[in-house]
Amino acid sequence: MIDVSDAYEALERRFRRLDILRQAEGILHWDQSVFMPPGGAAARGAQLAELKVIGHEIITAPEIERLLGEVDPTALDPWQQANVREMYRVWADANAVPADLVVAHSKACTACEAVWREARANSDFPSVLPALEEVLRLTREIGEVKATFLKVGLYDALMDQYAPGMRIDDITLVLNDYADFLPSFLGRVLERQKTEQPVIAPAGPFPLDTQRVLMRRLAETVGLDFQSARLDESLHPFSAGIPEDSRITTRYDEDDFADAMMAVLHETGHAMYERGRPVAWRGQPVGRSRGMVIHESQSLLVEMQVCRSREFIDWVAPMLKDGLSGEGPAWVADNLYRRVIFVEPSFIRVDADEVTYPAHVILRTRLEQAMLAGDLALRDLPGAWDATMQELLGVTPPEDRLGCLQDIHWYDGAWGYFPTYTLGAMAAAQIFQSAQTADEGILPSIAEGNFKPLMVWLRENIHGLGCLYTADELLERATGRPLDPSSFKVHLQERYLD
Repeated sequence: MIDVSDAYEALERRFRRLDILRQAEGILHWDQSVFMPPGGAAARGAQLAELKVIGHEIITAPEIERLLGEVDPTALDPWQQANVREMYRVWADANAVPADLVVAHSKACTACEAVWREARANSDFPSVLPALEEVLRLTREIGEVKATFLKVGLYDALMDQYAPGMRIDDITLVLNDYADFLPSFLGRVLERQKTEQPVIAPAGPFPLDTQRVLMRRLAETVGLDFQSARLDESLHPFSAGIPEDSRITTRYDEDDFADAMMAVLHETGHAMYERGRPVAWRGQPVGRSRGMVIHESQSLLVEMQVCRSREFIDWVAPMLKDGLSGEGPAWVADNLYRRVIFVEPSFIRVDADEVTYPAHVILRTRLEQAMLAGDLALRDLPGAWDATMQELLGVTPPEDRLGCLQDIHWYDGAWGYFPTYTLGAMAAAQIFQSAQTADEGILPSIAEGNFKPLMVWLRENIHGLGCLYTADELLERATGRPLDPSSFKVHLQERYLD
């Protein structure tokens, strides 16, 4: 029998190697979305698949199971105990899926994403349908295998990689509750807006080079250090990289700087979470971020809770006016504030206001459940999308580019991800309320463009705890209660009606 400490150290070495492979895979994904020419898709698919196979071989090797069995958690400190718990979760997830299925799924996703880029540009859903059918087939197969291994439902098995331990039945109650809450609340907000002065959109064009300089300054204001970070452009904004090498992206529009600005602030929130992870445990499962609900809470806390606050807009308004050479009433802080909190049902999820945003998530969650269950054929997705959008928000996309082709997730194999956005928004409201209660100087500091007090609190209570606790335990320690959707409703009431 191997010594307990030796077994634990052997596990750490293997998981550190696995983490380095994951880092390389992430950078290849980033390059694929930012710089890779279209002709490189097949080669990139093979590269990513090979990295996945190597990682799968490491985690499914018989010695991992043996070493996990030989470690006595009671002989370890709390961080090590949590690390073993997370190791076991990673091991169980990997061992549920055969290596050949991992390879096939990886290649199918890479190929489908490449087709999706052109299909989205041309609003041509039929052109991507065969590739998406293959992704769905393999995703369903992976989900079924995981569901059997983990003894959960198909959707829960897929969602577990993004929201460990959460179950769709519980999430559905939360989403349906919001769907019931939305019509009346939205109606009152829209009626109130009619009584206010019309919002004036700052007139462009806004040169892209000017926007790039300004967006970098805003990311730096939040805390991103560009000695170890990049800001680039991609079809779909995202955050990638590692704590020592952050990679965030946005997309620009010469006629409107606001979308790029909010995307940068959102992705910077993700990057700050990654950079705040516990230094001593980077490379180990316990040092990772605590799932995508918490991750989205950090990006939405920055973008929605903080950077759409009156305090932040009052501070940033002069910077925007000077940086973009603005003149006139459109650039007054009050107008800019009412613009960033303006509520209007619209087609695009990433551009949606925070009142209607959850409806976009509810739509996607319902549709992907139906597709996975076989209740909705992929060829019928555009029509089902339009009908559900009309039901939830009263609008119908005029073309698929503004409908079922707008997001990368399904085409890249991320099924079960969407619920984390709205759960993250709810957690963000809860966390920000607690942060302000704990440190009354946070909001006044934001009014001066100083994010340090907020980031210190977040690092101590969220970022720096990695996966030491479950998501519910983390929220309860930081806020005094597990995820509580009422905090989000209180926030909306205070911002939009009080």
